[in-house]
Amino acid sequence: MSGAQTQPDDTRSTAILQRMLALHPKKIDLALDRILRLLHRLGDPQLRMPPTIHVAGTNGKGSVCAFSRAMLEAQGLKVHMHISPHLVRFHERIRIAGELISEDELVATLEEVERVNAGEPITYFEITNTAMFLAFSRHPADALVLEVGLGGRYDATNVIDKPAVTVIQPVDLDHQDFLGSDIRGIAAEKAGIIKRGVPLIVGPQQDGPLEVILSHADRLSAPAYVFGQDFSAHQEHGRMVYQDEHGLLDLPLPKLIGRHQIENAAVAIAALRYSGRNWGTDAAIETGLRSVDWPARLQRLSRGPLIAAAPKGSEIWLDGGHNPHCAAAVSRAVADLEDLADRPLYLICGMLKTKDAVGYLQAFRGLARHVVTVNIPGEPASLGAGALYDMARAAGLDAAPAEDLEDAMLQLQAWSRAHAKEPPPRILICGSLYLAGQVLAENS
Repeated sequence: MSGAQTQPDDTRSTAILQRMLALHPKKIDLALDRILRLLHRLGDPQLRMPPTIHVAGTNGKGSVCAFSRAMLEAQGLKVHMHISPHLVRFHERIRIAGELISEDELVATLEEVERVNAGEPITYFEITNTAMFLAFSRHPADALVLEVGLGGRYDATNVIDKPAVTVIQPVDLDHQDFLGSDIRGIAAEKAGIIKRGVPLIVGPQQDGPLEVILSHADRLSAPAYVFGQDFSAHQEHGRMVYQDEHGLLDLPLPKLIGRHQIENAAVAIAALRYSGRNWGTDAAIETGLRSVDWPARLQRLSRGPLIAAAPKGSEIWLDGGHNPHCAAAVSRAVADLEDLADRPLYLICGMLKTKDAVGYLQAFRGLARHVVTVNIPGEPASLGAGALYDMARAAGLDAAPAEDLEDAMLQLQAWSRAHAKEPPPRILICGSLYLAGQVLAENS
């Protein structure tokens, strides 16, 4: 679709990152020996991190990171943050004292770790995380918010010996090709970030994963604080009410949309309040809830070529969730929007072959009027629009394939014209962070 926004010139860092993909035959090979070797050669920068909030889980960990950062910065603190994956630019993964790493510093840091690694086998995630730790170590900060990339026990972020607090968000089936299909086994991998004596915050969990996580915490004498038991939050009269052993907070609703974001915000608040640090003042929590920003999590688009191509008067929303648990949360949030303003819901969906597309789309049965399926451009692992159409039909949804986003919008215009007596539609672009990143690159 034409009309893409001008993007920064990341040519130099992109070339280095492409070279790094060739340093190991596998994109992912979960282990810590290679990254620890390289970090040691660089003077162990991971040992010079500020007090760290280490966040794992299948869903909601990025939102917890975003809330934590917003609340800490509202307190006047300088915050490093690591996220994975990025949406549009690799630089999003490394936020130094509040600002995305510059192209010049990223290039210099990547070249340094590449030189010191000297061509030895190491995965892309390990060598780029080494660069992340090295960059953070060279800038003062009051806190580090560190998102796990995949799993936990052998994730390349799990080289922090003594974080201030660890967080494990809801555990569900995802990345089964690397973590397996046993949810208790996946929970054990996530629990690998728990450290002896370090406070642990546990987000909403199914009984099986919760049992595994608490067993790990008990063996390591890590005090655990569990959502729904030791702290809680709910919506009441248009406000968010948070409560733990320290007291009750009457707060504004989070800026991020959806009931699940109230839970995510509560987990972040608990992480700050149980960290043993002077974090999470009432005023900072309130300001953070109002100011938090986390793209592609039920984000409403307001400009760009997609807006111009959409049926007149329609709303366009974007979400990068890609598993059934995410879909359930998003569908609940969209249903809440329906209660506020009734509009027919249309989906534009693209997904990877490794995801449970039928399980994802089933969450929208009875809610979505029509689904247009698309291939994710430039992603070899993308499901074809035709294959995803078959899965949408198997999920019980009315669907049609499209050549691309532009064709999808043309189809929705025709669909909307055929139902002209109805309100303008609500369009949700969904199914993949990769698709969300491409949409944001052209419409932000």
